[in-house]
Amino acid sequence: MSRTDTEGPGQQYDATPYLPGRGGIPAHRRAAAKCQGCPLFENATQTVFGAGTAAARIMLVGEQPGDQEDRQGEPFVGPAGGLLRKALREAGIDVEEAYVTNAVKHFKFTEARGKRRIHKSPDLREMTACRPWLAAELRMVGPDVVVALGATAGKALLGTSFRVSKERGALIPLPGEQPKAYVVATLHPSAVLRSDDREAAYTGLVSDLRAAAEALHRAPR
Repeated sequence: MSRTDTEGPGQQYDATPYLPGRGGIPAHRRAAAKCQGCPLFENATQTVFGAGTAAARIMLVGEQPGDQEDRQGEPFVGPAGGLLRKALREAGIDVEEAYVTNAVKHFKFTEARGKRRIHKSPDLREMTACRPWLAAELRMVGPDVVVALGATAGKALLGTSFRVSKERGALIPLPGEQPKAYVVATLHPSAVLRSDDREAAYTGLVSDLRAAAEALHRAPR
């Protein structure tokens, strides 16, 4: 008996078998709703796929859905999403013309007293399992600029040696994707909300997003 035959849903840590053979973003969103490529599907309410236009020139990639995203089925609709939209406006980026997604498509959490769900960061195996969905989104959208919001997004896009503290705000070529795009890394907006100096953290986020906006303006249309 093969290893595949002995494994249950989610134990192979690979979303590849769930990707459709053809079709655009709507077809991939429908297929992702049935994804069991890692164990996170077992406790999450639903898959949260990316949202936005396939013609977007800028893509925003976060870590994973939060509590509100998991309940509503849309990315960045919770408090962090509200702060991100505010920062994007200040940086001169129209979120309505962006494509917004996460490196991991299911909410990972622990339950506290009163059944409150507390965010828990995805591990490397979970991030790697979900990478085929992100790769498909990058291929279908073909953005000029990708904003990595936080460490998990940065590692999913640039490799496990990525560090936000060292590489934030810089223009980094996106490896292995066609057409070629640049990555600009910054803090995840939830990190701004948790910061002891929220004003300084927010100012840094806006500054990094302005670097992304400048790169977008310079990119050929």
